[in-house]
Amino acid sequence: MLESRLISIIRRNKDLSRNISSNLGKWGFTSTKISNEASFSILNQQRLLSSSSNLIRRTFVNYGLRSFHHLNHKGVHRTSFRKISTVAATAAENKEGLKFLVTAGPHAQKMVGIWLFASAAWVFSMVVLGGVTRLTRSGLSMTDWKFTGSLPPLTDEDWLVEFEKYKQSPEYKRVNKGMNIEDFKFIYWMEYAHRMWGRALSIMFALPFSYFVRKGYITVRLGFQLSGLFALGAGQGLIGWWMVKSGLEEPASEYVEPRVSPYRLAAHLTYAFAIYCGLFWTALSVVMPEPPAESLACVRGAAKVKRLAIPVGILVGITAISGAFVAGNDAGRAFNTFPKMGDTWIPDDIFSMKPLIRNFFENTSTVQLDHRILATATLAAIGGLWLSTRKVDMHPAVRHLIGSTMGMAALQVTLGISTLLSYVPVSLGTAHQAGALTLLTFMILLNHTVRRPSPALLKTLPSVTKMV
Repeated sequence: MLESRLISIIRRNKDLSRNISSNLGKWGFTSTKISNEASFSILNQQRLLSSSSNLIRRTFVNYGLRSFHHLNHKGVHRTSFRKISTVAATAAENKEGLKFLVTAGPHAQKMVGIWLFASAAWVFSMVVLGGVTRLTRSGLSMTDWKFTGSLPPLTDEDWLVEFEKYKQSPEYKRVNKGMNIEDFKFIYWMEYAHRMWGRALSIMFALPFSYFVRKGYITVRLGFQLSGLFALGAGQGLIGWWMVKSGLEEPASEYVEPRVSPYRLAAHLTYAFAIYCGLFWTALSVVMPEPPAESLACVRGAAKVKRLAIPVGILVGITAISGAFVAGNDAGRAFNTFPKMGDTWIPDDIFSMKPLIRNFFENTSTVQLDHRILATATLAAIGGLWLSTRKVDMHPAVRHLIGSTMGMAALQVTLGISTLLSYVPVSLGTAHQAGALTLLTFMILLNHTVRRPSPALLKTLPSVTKMV
């Protein structure tokens, strides 16, 4: 009885029938299919029959498939709606410009995001372990390198063979002459752990990557990005050996302490920072395709923050790389006073090398002075960012992030001064290097958070934030 009344209502409204047929035809349904498959619940029939033809038109045509789904048709399989919803979402995505890096829904997005964050954390630990290896002077203990790696010495005879190889190196002859085999084992294990940790990362990255590609979770765009990062990681091993090899060569003068080239050390650290930043940014893009936004006023505020955050982030990166030259020249063990460098503000020999540009990369005095100036400028720039954005209308998450970045910058400067005054102990030196990467992490997160939203999100935002 109810169904016959419904059919009579629809027949009396020819225009409505035409609209329904044309729209449902686009979705892949026919009138015969609907009459045979669609069976409304009693509650939904009563609501539909009590409504006017305008209500029916608004329900079926204006609200479209979403409202049609909410009517809970018992005869239409839920899987059909899932497929149609996916197609509709894809069409909206292509139309509005929002590009997702992971397909197959939120579960796949979460899995890929966790994997990428874990990979970024692994690289972070690699940087910290590399700092410990350098500060304990363990980096030159292994005098050869194999791409696939090798087992460590397992017997006393194996250890003696490795120790004899080390005795031929300039570092042993000029710095560690007379070292016993137990001390050698310590520095050897440090370097071995650093190398194996890097090789383990390649496996930890490659296996899930292959799995997600096989499952079809990763888009072509994300696949290219991750392939590039994997290539950088493979190249990092070669750069690491290229760096170590420079420390195994005889120094130009007998009065020069053997150490790796500061240029190669800076390249090695820069590569590590680039891989970490790429992984972290990509992970954020996977789990947060849209930046937080409450209103158009917040979007405009985020744009103002972005104009300042980009140059400040670049300055943070440059300051971190200058620290690599401080480490490469062992400049942290000179001028262990602050704020002056010894008895003066500026040492007299900062331009003693020829050509002039060499001083900025090889002169101990100049390298440390540059790092002090850059660190101070970084703290001032982040402080200026914090002050200039205090009255800007922005999302609370952005405001809290700026405050956290300011606090991290102050902590990092404190760590740097403490490391210098304490003559670079391993604990503080490692913490300072980790602090540099942590500060860079905050800047990456800030720049990612103040991105411009997609056109689809912008259309839904009010002009100002609604006060509750």
